Amino acid sequence: MTKTIAILALPGVQLLDVSGPLDVFAQANVEAGRRFYDLRVVGCEAGPIASSSGARLLPDLVVGDPQRCDTLLIAGAPRAAEMLLSEGTLQWIRATARAARRYGSVCTGAYALAAAGLLDGRRATTHWAAAADLAQAYPRATIEDDALYVRDGKLCTAAGVTAGLDLALILVEEDLGRDVAMRVASQLVMFFKRPGGQLQFSRKGEAQPSGRSVLQTVQRWVAAHPEADHSVETLAHHAGLSARHFARLFHAEVGLTPAAWVELTRVQAARALLEAGTDAPKQVAAKCGFANADTLRRSFVKHVGVTPAEYRRHHGAGPEGARGRMDTR
Repeated sequence: MTKTIAILALPGVQLLDVSGPLDVFAQANVEAGRRFYDLRVVGCEAGPIASSSGARLLPDLVVGDPQRCDTLLIAGAPRAAEMLLSEGTLQWIRATARAARRYGSVCTGAYALAAAGLLDGRRATTHWAAAADLAQAYPRATIEDDALYVRDGKLCTAAGVTAGLDLALILVEEDLGRDVAMRVASQLVMFFKRPGGQLQFSRKGEAQPSGRSVLQTVQRWVAAHPEADHSVETLAHHAGLSARHFARLFHAEVGLTPAAWVELTRVQAARALLEAGTDAPKQVAAKCGFANADTLRRSFVKHVGVTPAEYRRHHGAGPEGARGRMDTR
């Protein structure tokens, strides 16, 4: 028997949130040598679905059509957080999810699940830029902001956009086994298990100058000279304040201790060097104010979720970075 995968495409959907998982499941059919998955795109109403890129999708089904599915996924849209879905759509999501073997979302499709009450008391993830907002809007859900995908019983959620492919591959492995899933990954030139989590892509945690002008002046000095001595006493001297008063004021207005802000800024500087250059970890550590390569590694893993070496391998522009070739002749 085939298993129906239904993907609900919200208005303004991000096209890859739909097409990415569909391509994984379609390739699984090829690798399995039979049509194991029956793929369906669902629209909230009749007619073409305009995506965020302007391309239009023709849905196979419309919310309200009688249809049972094995797996329901909701694809996200850039404006999903502001979207007010009709009660009819929310009822359809609830009923279909409860009847399905599993259900979930890709990227900001998690907002629709949350609005339907399907994230209450559950662990889930979404795009790193939306995670804090989703957690605040729906406090009964536990949102994991670093996970590429989260499985909690019947619920399966993926982080931003391309993580939908990672989630789909996990579901293929669950259904058809590791060998088929690995062949799918090979054909689609994707990781079978992508290293690290979302933090390596996130820019939301970067330290930005904030607070009153004297504090921002100090923060810009730190960002321009990450290798320098940035003890509380030194920073307070730059601000013309006592160390105790500076530390209290900084924490009150910036929301972090001076030491925590300096560490974030140094990690930010290290990311830039790893992305653009070929310095050895020891050199990166020295240029960014870390005592040694081990200290850099610990701070980097804490804030980015992968080691400096792994980060350079996947995000760097040098010979150790992602392999590619461009002929500029």
